Amino acid sequence: LPMAFRDVNARRHIGLQQLSSLASTGRTFLGPAKSHKFIVDEITNQSTLISSAVRLIESLDLTSAVGQLLNETIQAQNKEFKTGMSTLLFLVGAWSNAVMECLQQNVPVPAIVCVMSEGLNSCCERVQCLQTPIEDVKKELCSSPVGPKPCESKTGQVGCDGLTNPWNFLCFQRDISATKEVIPVNSCSHQGDDCSFNKFLVSPLAGFGSVASVVKAAGDRSSSALSGSGGTASSSVTRKLTHSRHFSTLGKSHFSSQQGSFQGQLSGPSADLCGCCGLGHLATALSHGNQTSVKLLQSVAAYQQERAECSGSSQINITEIVTCCVLGLPEGYSCVSPGFVTLVSPEQATVVKHFADKPLRILLMDGDLTERYRHLGFNRPCNVRTVLEHSNPQGSSAGDVWLSRMSDILMSFEVNLVLVKGNVCKDLMERCLASRILVIGCVARDVLRAFGAATGAQAVTYLSQVNASCVGNGVWVELWEAGDGRAVDLGELVPVRIGAGGLALLTAVLTTALPCKAQLLQDQFWALLYRLHHALKDGKVFPGGGAVELLCLSHIQALAEQPRHPGNDRAVRELPSPWLAEYRSIVLQALASGWKQYLSVLLCNIAKASSELQAGASVDHHLQKAAACGSPSAYILEEFRRGGVFRGSSDPFPCQVTDSKVCDNVAAKTEAWRRALDLVLLVLQTDAEIITGPRRNQIMNSPMSSEFMFL
Repeated sequence: LPMAFRDVNARRHIGLQQLSSLASTGRTFLGPAKSHKFIVDEITNQSTLISSAVRLIESLDLTSAVGQLLNETIQAQNKEFKTGMSTLLFLVGAWSNAVMECLQQNVPVPAIVCVMSEGLNSCCERVQCLQTPIEDVKKELCSSPVGPKPCESKTGQVGCDGLTNPWNFLCFQRDISATKEVIPVNSCSHQGDDCSFNKFLVSPLAGFGSVASVVKAAGDRSSSALSGSGGTASSSVTRKLTHSRHFSTLGKSHFSSQQGSFQGQLSGPSADLCGCCGLGHLATALSHGNQTSVKLLQSVAAYQQERAECSGSSQINITEIVTCCVLGLPEGYSCVSPGFVTLVSPEQATVVKHFADKPLRILLMDGDLTERYRHLGFNRPCNVRTVLEHSNPQGSSAGDVWLSRMSDILMSFEVNLVLVKGNVCKDLMERCLASRILVIGCVARDVLRAFGAATGAQAVTYLSQVNASCVGNGVWVELWEAGDGRAVDLGELVPVRIGAGGLALLTAVLTTALPCKAQLLQDQFWALLYRLHHALKDGKVFPGGGAVELLCLSHIQALAEQPRHPGNDRAVRELPSPWLAEYRSIVLQALASGWKQYLSVLLCNIAKASSELQAGASVDHHLQKAAACGSPSAYILEEFRRGGVFRGSSDPFPCQVTDSKVCDNVAAKTEAWRRALDLVLLVLQTDAEIITGPRRNQIMNSPMSSEFMFL
């Protein structure tokens, strides 16, 4: 077997260089003000807009072993947490550079591995003091004013102070290009009396909290007021214009203010949401600037809390939430609809119109609806080739026989709707359409479970297994209606909504005029949803905005300046004692440089600094103040309580939510740190790359041939 051998530590560590290069592509994804990237498919010339490390790594051609390890690490983080991948990717690059600096100073590899592992473990223990219980966070959020404090200027105009209370979620109504009635609310403490979800209808793009845009119900031309608020409708009228129809991530257009009370759509969060559970405020704190998804998640939280009848449960059931992206509409049409919203062909939409206002019978299939599909674990006889499964004396093809049998089964049980987990045979779908049977494929398993629980239907693997007890009842289907109450028909694909009595399913309908932005909107929504889910699961959150990383940096620098005895740390005690005195400070300073680089890039990305040099000076300034305080953790918590550690008066976006109090997940963040360092140390300890297979000739003819030894 031809093989090639390369010493990865010859003159430089090739693996760490590759890690650093790959990780540098995701620097702009750090922080709330992400810079998007276009990924262009060379084959189809189609482009996709991304802002996450997962989509970036999926789009890169990772042919190297190091690239594959990086991909597996990020995919593992995404599979478990759905958040923290950008932090992981950045720290991989920062710590790869830090380790290479240690190698240039001739620090032994075992010393780097042991001291860096010790330093990160110490950081994880140190930052535990910053963890805040969820209940305390929600109480503080609900007891604090959550709207902007208006300041009257000399000209009588109402302004917005960029240094207002950090719990204020500033200027939600800033980008709504519609005339609104602004109704001030003093606090949310008065809203805990009633948890009726439909008591108020609030625009999904309106401010949440002390400033709300109250939407009149359909057909109601009278003025509206928030019951119990003690406030009156303001006579002032403000008009705002958005800068872009497509890329603005806050309010979009006047359509949003017209989303009133129509059947089957939740137009916004309940005014009682704060009194019920405070999840809306917590979602805003975890949103990291993604206000569009916050409005949708507030609607989800309000609906699920309403279904629980305010029993005190503060959990978000992710299995009851799905997304559907509708192209061709402005983003202001995005909403949360009860039931299952999906896209069908115009031919299927014709059948849906026929089903209007009719109860339907439903069948669920846990597999593919194709002739050759076999369930997982099915084993064909060995050494046997199947030429024909069924005899066909009539002369028709085997496929026609199967199609006829399947159609007869569906019609004999009077099935109107079939939801299939996998793929559907096109010929069978056409036959079903001719018989006015709607078949929808590629349906998530959680959706099948939800319909099974609501209708009594039992999922089957093959149509031949169907009996009367497998078919459910009480399902209805209709064309999905947009915010102005009209059905949407965009030509190629038509959105429809499927519901049933007692169905717990919710669909976040994400609308956009740009096809390349569809994946981005879905990623942002799910990232926020999982942040909230993990925060409730952990029962605690970290202060965000770089507060935790600043404490890590302060702690590591303090450790580097202190002489350290081996103590009880087994890994450190196994090192030769001269190494501890000679290399410990160098390695810890290298670890600290990764934290400092993280904070510097974060400040640049959120426009708190014009350059990394200025950002580094700001970080050093806070480190000095923290050291002078005597307790860095107390200093950081106090600064965070006052509005964020890195807040500043020169905010280029005074009316955006840049100074709102931000929270981070505990488990997701610390696990991202560990995975990043584990990957760097794994590559560091790799001393050779052995390539087998037919690539030998390719390597021999490449410029890298001098680096390989051919065996």
